[in-house]
Amino acid sequence: MKSRESRRYQLSIDTGGTFTDAVIADWRGALYLGKALTTPRDISLGVREAIQAAAAESGLELQALLAATDLLVYGTTAATNAIVTRKVARTAMLCTEGIEDVLLFREGGKSNAHDFTQPFPQPYVARRHTFGVRERINAEGGVERPLDEDHLVSLLRTISERGFEALAVCLLFSVVNPAHERRIGELAAAHLPGIPVTLSHRLLPILREFRRASATAINASLRPGMARHLGRMEKSLRELGYDGPLLVSTSTGGCMEVPMLLEQPVHLVKSGPAMAPVAAREYSRREGETCDLIVCDTGGTTFDVGMIRDGDLVRTRETWLGPRFSGELLCLSSVDVRSVGAGGGSIAWMDAAGLLRVGPQSAGAEPGPACYGRGGTDATVTDAALVAGYLPSEGLLGGRMALDVDAARAAVARIAAALGRDLPETAHAIINVAGETMITAIVDITVAEGLDPRDCTLVAGGGAAGLNVVAIARELGCARVLLPKTASAMSACGMQFADIVFEQAAGAFTTSSAFDRALVEKALAAVRAELAAVEDSLHSGSGQSRTDLFVEARYEGQVWQLDVPLAGWELGPAEVGALVRAFHAVHQRVFAVCDERSELEFLTWKGRLTVTLPKKEALRQPLRDARPLPRQRRQAFFDGVGLVDTGFFPGGELAAGAVIEGPAVITEATTTIVIPPGATATLSACGSYLIDTGVRA
Repeated sequence: MKSRESRRYQLSIDTGGTFTDAVIADWRGALYLGKALTTPRDISLGVREAIQAAAAESGLELQALLAATDLLVYGTTAATNAIVTRKVARTAMLCTEGIEDVLLFREGGKSNAHDFTQPFPQPYVARRHTFGVRERINAEGGVERPLDEDHLVSLLRTISERGFEALAVCLLFSVVNPAHERRIGELAAAHLPGIPVTLSHRLLPILREFRRASATAINASLRPGMARHLGRMEKSLRELGYDGPLLVSTSTGGCMEVPMLLEQPVHLVKSGPAMAPVAAREYSRREGETCDLIVCDTGGTTFDVGMIRDGDLVRTRETWLGPRFSGELLCLSSVDVRSVGAGGGSIAWMDAAGLLRVGPQSAGAEPGPACYGRGGTDATVTDAALVAGYLPSEGLLGGRMALDVDAARAAVARIAAALGRDLPETAHAIINVAGETMITAIVDITVAEGLDPRDCTLVAGGGAAGLNVVAIARELGCARVLLPKTASAMSACGMQFADIVFEQAAGAFTTSSAFDRALVEKALAAVRAELAAVEDSLHSGSGQSRTDLFVEARYEGQVWQLDVPLAGWELGPAEVGALVRAFHAVHQRVFAVCDERSELEFLTWKGRLTVTLPKKEALRQPLRDARPLPRQRRQAFFDGVGLVDTGFFPGGELAAGAVIEGPAVITEATTTIVIPPGATATLSACGSYLIDTGVRA
């Protein structure tokens, strides 16, 4: 028996568009969930309520919990929302004179240049807010035109007089010779006191001007707002009694300390969704899964899908907010998560042709679905689930949130009248249409990337995941679904299993036939020095560290690169030969084809520093062979059979080893799991529902 002094906790918090989740991990590895509606006007209110709910589950008072907490990891959608809604700082941009249109021209700007019904996207920083600097550095790093400091100072004065709040600087070939960017940083500090400056060679030292400029502009625009947001959150947590280290989850699938994120808040974008695959990887490891995983996270506003391949996270630099090519490109390495507007709060509506649509508009947290009783009148997926008979009559969040059945029925009735169908059938149609949007997103990240979903296990998370995950899996041909009891807080759980992760890159172009070893070693030396500086700056009582090396490479003439692992820092002839062979192997795995006679091009050299954080082992329960009886039976609607008598099973009363055959509904405190006819769910020793969908090869 452990002493009370050794009973320490870890806490993670994820603020989503509709709900805020808090997860406590105790010294035994047990997880306790708290969920509350997000409070957009003051995020800290929803955070406090979620922590209180989790503390109550663990049997602690709020202050006692925080006093005994060793580590807190915070995740937020604030950066993503700020970009999407353009509630960012008023930002000016400095470019080399003559390329001020870099953000305007993009890389084409539309997926179909001949589709004149789609307007060309506006630049992230307005063209009139972009200023040309008189200087020029060539591709070899030579100074073609010295920096005109007098002209630069006049530009800085103009920026100050026009009330800009942030400055982005992206000069041509600054990744080869950053001298001019550094000097601009020095003069900006003197002439623009209090205005944060982002230098592209510090943030993203890679080739391809638009990508570097886009990331720099986005990062600059986020710095003032995210500094205020993180400052308020830290102040609120300290006032509640927490005095330990505070980490923030990032898009890399890891965490960073607050001071580092104040300089590079762009890493906060999609930080919450990036944690769901981290959680899925850990849950599947506990269950002994060896196949690739499709990770689905269904929240109130969005449906996020990612992958685990060969036991590791899939990362990408093709990270867009909004439509591909016409949205905003972050270009920093992040966990590959695709998001679509389909969640529990997605609104059902009829288009001009009389067809049923669901999303991307969401009821959010305010007013929320009609059944929340907070003033919402539109029919949402959650309302449809209530009308279809899936949600517990006592309400959500363990009864803390009552549901207004009449309001849900009235909202769905308007859609039913337009369709000419009855209420249960309409409700099921709404859920199905939302499911089709989700399936399209899954196909985009699997089939389009050369992966057969039938060979994967589907790991489901998010508060609304259980409503239609089995139907989605069946459509994809997946025989197995893994849904943890903690699924409703998948991203917050992922933070419990995350490490500190920081990635640094350096651009150095060379080819396989004329490999410039000196150039590459210079780039790798810069990466190594930056990673060492980051590791030295950490203050979180971190554990062991490791560094993984990669290069972005492609066949000659291609546009898109693949990450290829490096064996070490040294690249002699033998190592270069092994690197070439490794690229062909990666290309074969991803695209099912390779061309060993083709020339290779190497562009960007990367190092990923991972510093391990303490983690709790899973709490395992003894297995029992049991087929429990339902607490109650109600009518619920299922595809192909209509309304049928359905057993409802409270998840808190199920012992490990319990087997539930469909049709059934399992009601956890923060999620609901629908088991249709022909499917079977078994509760594992680690607290996950392993669902046999009934699909046979």
